[in-house]
Amino acid sequence: MGEIETSDQQITLFYNSNSSRAKQALAYAKTEGLSILEIDMLKTTLSGTQIVELAERLKLKVSDLVNQEHLAYKSKFENHDLSDIDWIKMIRHNPEIMKQPIAIRGDVTILVETPTDIIKI
Repeated sequence: MGEIETSDQQITLFYNSNSSRAKQALAYAKTEGLSILEIDMLKTTLSGTQIVELAERLKLKVSDLVNQEHLAYKSKFENHDLSDIDWIKMIRHNPEIMKQPIAIRGDVTILVETPTDIIKI
């Protein structure tokens, strides 16, 4: 597939280190003894290709990766109908507005809604 390397042996977790849900999911995964490759989107800027690949893996449009209810989104933007390229730029420059955490193991990708979701993959 794309540039995101995956493994059946470990979970790749794309997350925002300021997110309490992400912190809880990470802590839960560690207590379960799961091997995690952590990618903090606030420290590692995702490429446009990675953002598109995450959307495709989740069977979402790129625009659906944006949490339009997030305070950072509401304070900076209005509801938009943008091209994928513009949504990608918005996510790259404002990673905190991307829905997360996203967990990948092998061919399985999930948007972690509750911390315990991480053991579903």
